[in-house]
Amino acid sequence: MRSVDLDVDLAVTVQRLFGSIRRLSPPGLSLTAASTLATLEREGAHRLTELAAKEGVTQPAMTQLVTRLERDALAQRVPDPQDGRVVLVEITQAGRDLLNHRRRARADKVNSLLAELPAADRRAIESALPALNRLADLIP
Repeated sequence: MRSVDLDVDLAVTVQRLFGSIRRLSPPGLSLTAASTLATLEREGAHRLTELAAKEGVTQPAMTQLVTRLERDALAQRVPDPQDGRVVLVEITQAGRDLLNHRRRARADKVNSLLAELPAADRRAIESALPALNRLADLIP
């Protein structure tokens, strides 16, 4: 297979898989809200402008989202310890708990689907995970 075919096949497959996994998530949290919480969990507190850029939304949209996350006690605004004039957004324990619940619910569903695959396919997927994680780490 030519490299270009691999690139296209990988992009199409990841896109299909992403959409499918997204549909396995419990209802109640938008994709952007879940992604924002995951960013805060993984990378720590951020300024609103940084979050908006990372999530690909406008600053006013991120401000509204953070306000909703605060209302639901999933995130909170805190002063920047380096500069008290700056406000950071951080995930709360309730936000972490919700992400863990969503991940567990998706993982249970994925586990059921994996059980339907032949053992060789399951091993191939398991073998590919480290490389796919390294690829994901390269994406800004």
